[in-house]
Amino acid sequence: MAHHLVVGAGPVGRAVTDLLAADGHDVTVVTRSGRDTGVPGVRHVAADASDPDVLSAVVPPADVLYNCANPTDYTRWDTVWPPLAASLLTTAERLGAVYAITGNLYPYGPVDRPMTEDLPDAATDHKGRLRARMWADALAAHREGRVRAVEVRGSDYVGPGVGQNGHLSRVIPAALRGRTAVMMGRTDQPHTFTDVRDVARTLVAAAADPGAHGRTWHVPSNPPVTQARGLADVLAAIGHPPVRTVGLRGPALAAVAAFSPLLRELRQLIYQFKRPYVLDDAAARERFGITPTPWAEVCRATAAG
Repeated sequence: MAHHLVVGAGPVGRAVTDLLAADGHDVTVVTRSGRDTGVPGVRHVAADASDPDVLSAVVPPADVLYNCANPTDYTRWDTVWPPLAASLLTTAERLGAVYAITGNLYPYGPVDRPMTEDLPDAATDHKGRLRARMWADALAAHREGRVRAVEVRGSDYVGPGVGQNGHLSRVIPAALRGRTAVMMGRTDQPHTFTDVRDVARTLVAAAADPGAHGRTWHVPSNPPVTQARGLADVLAAIGHPPVRTVGLRGPALAAVAAFSPLLRELRQLIYQFKRPYVLDDAAARERFGITPTPWAEVCRATAAG
């Protein structure tokens, strides 16, 4: 039986753990606190994953290491991610494990066409450049034969347990009280949303497929919808009427960001919400035979939290 090591217990980490356990695999989940995912039969370990010596000492031998970590404080990414990413890469190499990375679309930077995996990592903001370096380091190790690495990239998260990690789910509490939903950028532009369960399915499939290693894959996702339409669909899934949406951009965003460290960070990503932001997932659909979770089910799960 293969052993799988999952680092991180956020929405993707939990979905990966649930999927692996349901398939009968031996799974260890590592978080700083040792938080229990609630998945039966899974081992939970408390460890500082940014220290490869500590991590290697407390985890059993593993066939696959899944990087599902997601530092939620955007303001500390430049401090938290470099040692964490380096540690996970080192640990995967020491274990002889496949290194499967949960990535995102930040490395591409501003785009003017649907995103395919052959786009260059040309980000101009510091978070995008940081994520691009993480993949570049893993890919270099892969090409040198030190590790087998693969990364899957999805768009903005929707689905179960996303909460504050998603642009749609973040505004649901206010919308349920009938309040205007304040969203990033324009709310009338096509935007791809990715269910976290589809991220997990793609990550596990890519890790298990030796021929898929050494490159990135885009997570199969539903056709793009506008932010306003996406929120209306989620609310309709629980019988709630739509609410007014307002796009936060330009001088208004600058004024609010002056008092919000989080919005100052998000402001660097405003390009994602000023024009169409569309993911092309054809390659992964063909390779892995994965289709996205039906949109109606995605909306129900997002509304349920």
